[in-house]
Amino acid sequence: MANPTIALYDTTLRDGAQQEGLSLSVRDKLVIAKHLDRLGVPFIEGGWPGANPKDVQFFWQLKEEPLERAEVVAFCSTRRPHRPAADEPMFQPILAAGTQYVTLFGKSWDLHVTASLRTTLAENLEMIRDSVAYLRSQHRQTIYDAEHWFDAYRQNPDYALETLKAATDGGAEWLVLCDTNGGTLPHDIHRITAAVARELHQLGQARLGIHTHNDSDTAVANAIAAVQAGAEMVQGTVNGYGERCGNANLCSLIPNLQLKLGYACIPSENLKALTETSRAVSEIANQAPSDRAPFVGLSAFAHKGGIHVSAVQKNPVTYEHVPPEAVGNSRRIVISEQAGLSNVLAKVERFGISLDKSDPVARDILKHLKQLEHEGYQFEGAEASFELLVRTWLGQRPQFFCLIDFHVHSSTQASPAVCQIDLSRSHTEPSATINSVATVKLAVGDREHITAAEGNGPVAALDGALRKVLVEAYPDIDDFQLADYKVRILDGKAGTAARTRVSIEFSHSSGGLPATGERRWTTVGVSGNIIEASYLALAEGLEYGLLKTMAPLSDPSKSNSVGLSTRFPSKP
Repeated sequence: MANPTIALYDTTLRDGAQQEGLSLSVRDKLVIAKHLDRLGVPFIEGGWPGANPKDVQFFWQLKEEPLERAEVVAFCSTRRPHRPAADEPMFQPILAAGTQYVTLFGKSWDLHVTASLRTTLAENLEMIRDSVAYLRSQHRQTIYDAEHWFDAYRQNPDYALETLKAATDGGAEWLVLCDTNGGTLPHDIHRITAAVARELHQLGQARLGIHTHNDSDTAVANAIAAVQAGAEMVQGTVNGYGERCGNANLCSLIPNLQLKLGYACIPSENLKALTETSRAVSEIANQAPSDRAPFVGLSAFAHKGGIHVSAVQKNPVTYEHVPPEAVGNSRRIVISEQAGLSNVLAKVERFGISLDKSDPVARDILKHLKQLEHEGYQFEGAEASFELLVRTWLGQRPQFFCLIDFHVHSSTQASPAVCQIDLSRSHTEPSATINSVATVKLAVGDREHITAAEGNGPVAALDGALRKVLVEAYPDIDDFQLADYKVRILDGKAGTAARTRVSIEFSHSSGGLPATGERRWTTVGVSGNIIEASYLALAEGLEYGLLKTMAPLSDPSKSNSVGLSTRFPSKP
């Protein structure tokens, strides 16, 4: 017997794009739609044609670049009061979009009808029926989104049900119950959805769907409760994007429904693309991916405690609720002050390094790891630095370059006029230009090099000077991009004398193309001087990138001296 099917409906491009700080270009929307199409999502809501030029262009562009499998859906509201749907100008761009499916939303709550629409309850019912019927007369299939459904049902269940009947009378194929305010809890979602499902079953009419928001942090649970009560369509967004607190997260819903409840959501072979899709969409939307996101996050299958690591190595089921590979993710062994020897051995094995538990070096590495973390280093988020640390102890860290000296100078360029108080200027507007110049002296192979570079800050200047020297010997450095830079003050009570931890994330894009996350690594530096901490992280980031892309110019048995006095105060 085949698994029951759930029709997934993605609204990332419309409802998700309403998230504060998220903006998608037409090209962004097209690329995301293609990712969703490849994943196997059957319905993709593209936007509201006519509401803005961007959405009009998106639907026209799709005619030139059609999707392979998914149905793209246009979105709009029911007609306005006291105007026949055939005379409603809003519907003309909807029809011009050329989609087979149209989603209409209408008012379910009598409060919204009288307070927002300022019309009668009877007229609202006619608006719903007439709008759906008109689109059906234009050979469109209709999905009706019942806005504020659960609030409406609690306040006036008879009228709320009348709005659904009006939509089915007009010919709607799907009725989607929307928890628009996101305030309903799972037990009420289940109870009310089950009651509606019984009503629809008796009438033998449209199929039922669910659309939940996350204002109570229960959007995913609410959608699952609705499915268990009879809903056959689930609406949501990739990574839970959406207005206020977001929408139901499809990256959690899909594996929960498919792996745990036995529903068919996407082709089973496509489930392994879930993590890749989540991260690709976050990259396109310019949103930092959540490391702690269930199923697809970087930390979703990360193990830090020594007991956990030891148990997972014997049997992953001990601390993993699903195999990470099932959703395209991977297991990570995290290195920290809580690590045991099992963590170290498991981690170095992933680096391609063979290290025996009985080898004294293994315990030396663990001992120094804990000492360095006590001093402020944090390797769980800087695996590249940890690999370099291990290779140093094993004598496997090649020397690509050696720092001899560096200087950084910052200065302001301002005229006397900027010293005058000008009330017309914003307090956030800079009053002078600050430039930085870095001079570095490096040994590369058997030659010494000295050069300088400018930047809009000391770290940018240092980065520019390092690259200026190294790119001649190592052209691949041109493809290493700084993706993120973070600073953490470790002992704030010390004021300006506090130790600082700098973490830098790099990405590598071959051929000079923009970074797409094909390879990322993070390094860390700690010092009482923020410039030195930044240099340590910068230098190791470049060094690690070179380690993964090419051979060094010098004897690989030699260790790079960068930062060793700081990291290995008692190295034998």
